[in-house]
Amino acid sequence: MRKTLSLDLRERILAAYDAEQGSREEIGRRFRVSTGMVKKLLQQRRQRGDIGPQHHRSGRKPMFLAAHRQRLDRLISQKPDITLMEMRSALELDCSLPAIHYVLVEMGLTYKKRLSMRANRTELTSPGRGKSGSDGKPVLTPPGSFSSTSPGRKQT
Repeated sequence: MRKTLSLDLRERILAAYDAEQGSREEIGRRFRVSTGMVKKLLQQRRQRGDIGPQHHRSGRKPMFLAAHRQRLDRLISQKPDITLMEMRSALELDCSLPAIHYVLVEMGLTYKKRLSMRANRTELTSPGRGKSGSDGKPVLTPPGSFSSTSPGRKQT
């Protein structure tokens, strides 16, 4: 990534061009910048009247502003079981549902939608662990078959 040209260097490049000390290409070589940079500086001065760096204009603009985050926090406190779709429509934003999820994570808010039913109780499903080996009970599976399948074929 290239460094931003200092304001001093920008001014010297434009002063040389204005004094007709060479073409764009020659001035670019003299100050060790590209011809495109010289052209860009001339265009920027003509359009905006300013030759300073424009870093604050680069990149994607955030969709979620501080006001949206505050509203999101209020929405969740008012209605804890609100869905992501309901959040999106209440905020009136045109964004994806994962985008809302990521903002919730950044805000440190947990979000888990639960059905409107009682939570399951945790109970044992069997009385305990059985002993290893045979316990002396008779086998209920007929000979020649497996317990998980239908009776086996008869041998011929």
